[in-house]
Amino acid sequence: MEQLTGQDASFLYVETPTSPMHIGGLMIYDPSTVNGEKQRFKDILGFVEERLHLAKTFRQKLVEVPFNLDHPYWIDDKDFDLEFHVRHIRLPEPGDWRQLCIQAARLHSRPLDLTKPLWEFTVIEGLDSVPGLPKGSYAIVSKIHHACIDGVSGADITEVIHSLEPYPEPPPPPSQPYTGESVPNPMELVTRAQLANLTQPMRFAEVMTRAMPAFSRLQAGLWTREFEMNAAIPKTRFSHKITAHRVVDGRNFDLAEVRAIKTAVEGATVNDVIVAVCGGALRKYLESKDELPAESMVAMAPISVRPAEGRKTMGNQVAAMTIKIGTDVADPVERIRAVHDNAAGQKAMTNAVGAKLMTDFQQFIPSTTAAMAARLYTQLGLSESMSPPFNCVISNVPGPQFPLFSAGARLVTQFGLGPLYDGMGIFFPVFSYNGHITVSVNACREMMPDPEFFGQCMQDSYNEIKEATIGEAA
Repeated sequence: MEQLTGQDASFLYVETPTSPMHIGGLMIYDPSTVNGEKQRFKDILGFVEERLHLAKTFRQKLVEVPFNLDHPYWIDDKDFDLEFHVRHIRLPEPGDWRQLCIQAARLHSRPLDLTKPLWEFTVIEGLDSVPGLPKGSYAIVSKIHHACIDGVSGADITEVIHSLEPYPEPPPPPSQPYTGESVPNPMELVTRAQLANLTQPMRFAEVMTRAMPAFSRLQAGLWTREFEMNAAIPKTRFSHKITAHRVVDGRNFDLAEVRAIKTAVEGATVNDVIVAVCGGALRKYLESKDELPAESMVAMAPISVRPAEGRKTMGNQVAAMTIKIGTDVADPVERIRAVHDNAAGQKAMTNAVGAKLMTDFQQFIPSTTAAMAARLYTQLGLSESMSPPFNCVISNVPGPQFPLFSAGARLVTQFGLGPLYDGMGIFFPVFSYNGHITVSVNACREMMPDPEFFGQCMQDSYNEIKEATIGEAA
């Protein structure tokens, strides 16, 4: 039995029927490397089954503490059923990109069953009319609750179900047979909660000791203008209450091109270019609606604070910073420069405080307070009256730059799926893999009724940046 951290539990507390808190991906496979060139669902099941012991997330479920007196616990599920978690559907003809995105959005909009291990894979066959894919290709839509993983540990789970060759040697079996755990007695959980509350002041004092020098560095940096707060956050159509409906789209770019583009601005990074692409797409989209704000929109960018030795562990080890994304800048090169300059200042501020310190304070928010605050934020519609802390999320997860295989099939590409909540109705997951980088958009359908048009805005934004920097239209 293992307790969730305050940060992990926070994703459970903020979950509502319109805002499920899982993350995931849309992974697309070419079965031409499969023996017989046709994938069977039972082979996918078998491949996943022989790897279940490599990631604890697969078979652990939640146990809540009575009356929310403390954060929940993970236990090994005695009744684990693989076929509940791995499902199978097929697209109707013709099986094109738009149909795939619609189906991915529908799956992503449905909450996970909180009484089971918090993940699902849905195999989608029938991708027969997607440009660049051979007929017979298939996809897997993955959903894993954010309470279990962050972007880095999620990438590790992706590694578990993939290999470097189509048919590798099976992994070593577990040292002991899997048996699961019994649900603990409620009184035991209440007693644990009382003991934890007794030690809380001492742990809080330790964090405050580390925090005081960090606050001094923050104050000094603001005073000397080494960095500044991103204060003016404009409200847009994405800053209101969301519904349960989702849309998904995405574009695939050449990573070598993006690396060439970044050299146009001294010191710029691949991430700066991608943020500028997203900013340009939002600028085009909102201009078309006569809704472009005068101030730059601001994105939240997660920062991993996971140490190298903790890559295979469950849970979240992530902080965040905010970045102006240049929606107020028409020139694409100047937009990259504006993004880079603002990001540099925000990184300096984050370094002054210490990214990990930001996450440590979440452990001391009482579980009852956190759960009640999350419910009231939704029930009272506070997103309508409060200024948003940011307009969107841009989450960049680097992946391997070599081909991967799963159950014999080659992973062609993958697009990300992320959560939305009231006041933040658009999310940009970014993945890099095997020489390419994908930028997805996940949004509330009522806020973005035309996701294919927004996808074209992303492509047009990239084309403009490419033409202005390396002289060729995409």
